[in-house]
Order: sequence, then C-alpha cells, then structure tokens
Amino acid sequence: MLTRMKTNSLILCSALITACASSPTGRNQLILFSDVQMSQLGTQSFEQMKKQEKISTDELTNAYVQCVTKSITSHVPPQPEFTDWEVVVFDSDQVNAFALPGGKIGVYTGLLKVAKTPDQLATVIGHEIAHVLADHSNERMSQSQLANTGLQITSVAIGASDYAQYQNVTMAALGLGVQYGVILPYGRTQESEADIVGLELMAKSGFDPYQSIELWKNMSKASGGSQPPELLSTHPSHSTRISELTAKANALPAYNAKRPVCSAP
Repeated sequence: MLTRMKTNSLILCSALITACASSPTGRNQLILFSDVQMSQLGTQSFEQMKKQEKISTDELTNAYVQCVTKSITSHVPPQPEFTDWEVVVFDSDQVNAFALPGGKIGVYTGLLKVAKTPDQLATVIGHEIAHVLADHSNERMSQSQLANTGLQITSVAIGASDYAQYQNVTMAALGLGVQYGVILPYGRTQESEADIVGLELMAKSGFDPYQSIELWKNMSKASGGSQPPELLSTHPSHSTRISELTAKANALPAYNAKRPVCSAP
C-alpha cells in the first residue's frame, strides 16, 4: 500500500512538472490536457449548443458578425488543431459571446444592443478569442481535475487512451452546462489577461482599442449598476476594467490604420 502511494505521488509530481506552461503575459499555468483533447471537447460542446439554441438566420446580422470576426482571426497565428474558426450567431437576448477550443465562436444577438459599433463588437470577439489562445479553459479544467478527481483524471490528461470514459467529468470541469453548454465565469486574472490580449488583437486588426472603454461603459449602463462588489465577483468591476483598458490602450502602438469595413445591421 505504501509503495503504491509513493508511486502515485511520483506520477503526480511528474505530471505537474511536465504540465507547467506560461500564458501570453508570462503568467505560470497548470496545463494537463492536450490540444487534441481540448479541441475535441470544444467541438462536441459547440455541436450540442447548435442543436439546443436558436440560430439566427438574419443575413445582415450574420454577415456583420462574420466580418468583424474574420477581421480578427486573420491576424491570429495558425492553430495546431484546427484551420478555420467557425462562427455562429444565436438568436437570443443574452448579452454574451464565447469562444471554445477547436475554433468555435458563438455570438448572441443581445450583445449587439450593447456592443453598438464594429469596434465594440471587436472588443468582445477579441477578448473571447484571447481566452482560447491563452488556454484558459485548459487551465481551469486542469485545476479542477487536480483538485477534485486526483490521479485518475491526471493520468488521462497526460495521454491515457481511455479519455472518453471521463468525458462527462471533464465537461463539467470545463464549466459547460449539460443543457445549454453555458460557460461558467473565468477568474479575474484570466479575464484581465483576455482583456489585454484581446485589445492587442483588435488593434492589429484595425479596430480602435479606445472603443473597448466605451463598450464597458455601455456594459455598466446595461447592468444598471447592479454588479456585486469586486472582491465578491470572479470578474473585475466595470470601473477597474475601464481603468485597466485605458492604460493598456494608451500603451499600445498606433493601431492598424487599415480599418475593416463591417456594416452593422
């Protein structure tokens, strides 16, 4: 029994050593899952959402969202597990958008009532894509698996062949709801990091990074000020977010002067 415990401890230590990674801003990350596993998980979850959510068929809205998104993804480095980003517009009043591993992007029509310009929509799209590029889902899932299920899942995460056996567990750890694939909030550190990387992406794509500040002013108005205190929330407060985005926008070099032409519906 003691020998087995020692063996398990060695396996765990080995997994942790080999799972160390750095985020785009240089922050240390725990990454236990492979790009292939995350891509498969994101694709499966996205297909589930497309079956259960109402997809918008409005041609102008779809063309607009596709235009903004493609303007950004054209400046994203090639990804190892997919070649194209799939974008779907969901017909819903939710003020939301998301991106999943595997290059899957969802935008809710309710967001367009708050992100009122192409630049503001680009702020959100860039932010969500940044979550994928920074492996935030993998990081969150790795932390959850290590804390909740121990070595058994860890062994799967580092290459065991029976990953499918634990699919439901990993889905839950990723924060994907069984019914609608709703993503649970990221932590404040990950949100702030996605703000920084997303701002760089939108600026490279020709969008005005200062419009990110206007977006969060709109978000603040839309919430009616009904946001919990920052220390009780997983997200930065609106005021903190606006302050950080202002500082980052001021530090950016002149953004791409070749602005995309995307017409809002």
